[in-house]
Amino acid sequence: MLDIVIIAVDKIKAKYFQDAVKEYLKRLSPYAKIKVEELAAEPFRNEGDKNRAKKKEGERIIKTVSKYSDAQIIFLTESGELMDSIHFSKWLEMKSDRKIVFVVAGSLGFDEVAIKKASGLLSLSTLTFPHELAQVVLLEQLYRSVCILKGKDYHH
Repeated sequence: MLDIVIIAVDKIKAKYFQDAVKEYLKRLSPYAKIKVEELAAEPFRNEGDKNRAKKKEGERIIKTVSKYSDAQIIFLTESGELMDSIHFSKWLEMKSDRKIVFVVAGSLGFDEVAIKKASGLLSLSTLTFPHELAQVVLLEQLYRSVCILKGKDYHH
């Protein structure tokens, strides 16, 4: 059984994203233990305040990922490794012997210091998604990967 933690900056506010997250967590429950940890987003008022906010979020990320020193820490960023769903399912299978922690940044992206804590960088797309949608896409791809690995009729 996969052991996964998703660390996400900011809460999912939109009900339709909350519903999608619940649905995929339910679908994944027979195949994976998944814990979602939401970190507080740092407010900012102007352009000059963004760096301070990003740094504060980065400190929260570092503190949270440090609890998982035995895990593989994967930051989701558009500059990370791109994979199709088949490749991702094989990658996930190869990593399944250890806990996997996926980290989703908030609206400001990752602080340079925090991203150095990653074991690897993964991209869901070359497009940039809001953090709420990124979580849904990640969960859907985790479910798709499990279905591929189990031979279930979901991926066509």
